[in-house]
Amino acid sequence: MSRHDEPEIAASLEADSPLTEEEVGRVVSRVLRAEEVTAGAFSVTLLDDAAITTLNRDHLGHDGPTDVISFPLHETGEAPVGDVYVGAERCIAQAAEEGVDPREETVRVIVHGILHTLGYDHPAGEARLDSEMWKRQEALVRDILECGP
Repeated sequence: MSRHDEPEIAASLEADSPLTEEEVGRVVSRVLRAEEVTAGAFSVTLLDDAAITTLNRDHLGHDGPTDVISFPLHETGEAPVGDVYVGAERCIAQAAEEGVDPREETVRVIVHGILHTLGYDHPAGEARLDSEMWKRQEALVRDILECGP
């Protein structure tokens, strides 16, 4: 189990990714530190389109690949525990669509997933861009990218 001053973090790449496992772990650590999370356990797995499509269909009933699926696995009052699955190929495609570096988009999606495991949420559609979660996400992404993932 985790020490009380540092959550456990596991990162794995099951797809080509612009980030290494070590960088993914550092991104998660920085988000948790910024959110003052001092206990718990988090895993982040980067998947290819086929694997994230299966997860999306089997667990959320949606067709096709997605960029991130988060599973908060704790109850209110418990140390946070969460699993985050990132669609690495979707991140790369979204980066091209948005005209941003694939590393930046992958960091953004990891931050987004971790924030969901910590209880943040946002409205659907364009309204999400004005949400507290989105603003927090973008501030964290800027801070992380300034130091390098």
